[in-house]
Amino acid sequence: MNFSRQALLGIGMIIGGSVMLYAMVQQIGVDNDPQPKPAMVDKSYTEQASPQPLTTDIDTEKRLLAQKQKERAARVAEQEKRAQQFLTEQETAEAQALAKARAENQQYMANSVSTGGDSDSPEAAQNATAAPKVQPSTDNSATTTPAVSAANLSDSDTQQAAQAQKKESLRQVELKKQAEAKKLADSKKQAEAKKQADAKKQADAKKQADAKKQAEAQATAERKKQAEKKSATEAAKKESPKSSIDYTVKSGDGLLRLARQYNMPVEALAQANDIAPTADLQVGQALTIPSRKQVQRLEREAATVQQAREDKRDAKQRLREARKEVKETDAKGSFGVQVALANNQATADEMAKKLKSAGYQVKTSATSRGVRVVVGPERGKVAALALKDQINSDPKVNTTSAWVLYW
Repeated sequence: MNFSRQALLGIGMIIGGSVMLYAMVQQIGVDNDPQPKPAMVDKSYTEQASPQPLTTDIDTEKRLLAQKQKERAARVAEQEKRAQQFLTEQETAEAQALAKARAENQQYMANSVSTGGDSDSPEAAQNATAAPKVQPSTDNSATTTPAVSAANLSDSDTQQAAQAQKKESLRQVELKKQAEAKKLADSKKQAEAKKQADAKKQADAKKQADAKKQAEAQATAERKKQAEKKSATEAAKKESPKSSIDYTVKSGDGLLRLARQYNMPVEALAQANDIAPTADLQVGQALTIPSRKQVQRLEREAATVQQAREDKRDAKQRLREARKEVKETDAKGSFGVQVALANNQATADEMAKKLKSAGYQVKTSATSRGVRVVVGPERGKVAALALKDQINSDPKVNTTSAWVLYW
């Protein structure tokens, strides 16, 4: 409430000062009327110019023109001087009114503190009513104005002042919110910029790492390519001869030495000459050094024989395991493996002899379609299937058409 009354007192002082300034402006306007002087100048000029003849010389016209310019400059200087004086008086009046308002405001505050009551109490109202009136300063060029006191202000003015104060508070709060929002937006913008810079930095680092990795991979591939080329060159040097060679054994020769000399396996060299890989050579003995293609063929044949041996060995192992794992749940009865169906007994006997020499138990039986050659019997079907696999993989039998027969 104290602040509202102080604001009302200030408003009253401003209104009084405005009235004073308006009166001063009106007075200065009356005193500063430039109309009579130009008339006098024109009249004097007419009086002076009338007796002059029409043939006035140039010097006279220059002199008159200079005189008019001097008089005009004097009038302008006088007007500027009065305007400056008016501005000075206006600033003095405003300063005096402001000082008076401050003094009355301090006196009002002192009276409020001395009463010790609430600003809204009747005593405070009486003190406010009894406060000295605002008396604006006067000078020779200004008129006096009626004093304005807090008692002359209506309740509507008080409410308007309160509303204005409330609006100002709301405006300050809104400005503070806008400042905080702007600060938050700037922080967010800076964080986003930093994030983008970090992402760009990481992307550049990743790009450099990828380029380095690609360069290393390319260098590795180049080294590998060179190594393969070198290995191919060395392998070409170590390859067997393109065509077969007739060779006579000399003193100190052996199959291993000759195999290394002509870059071929000892087994291939021995097989090409139909001797054992561990056989001793005699001086003057004739040998055939196989060609590259012959060595490759001999290696394939040797690999086939080795694979057949392994398959046979595996088939025997499976057969032994199957015979051990025969269960009561297996099909009842005996099973055999039919190897062939011969046209006559002589052919069947020949095949049986071949199978017996390979170590199998063979029987023959005549049927309406021919003589059946059967290996077995086996107790269970699982064992019979293992026996069939062994026969089909045995190179001594040389058959792949054996199948299990319920006997």
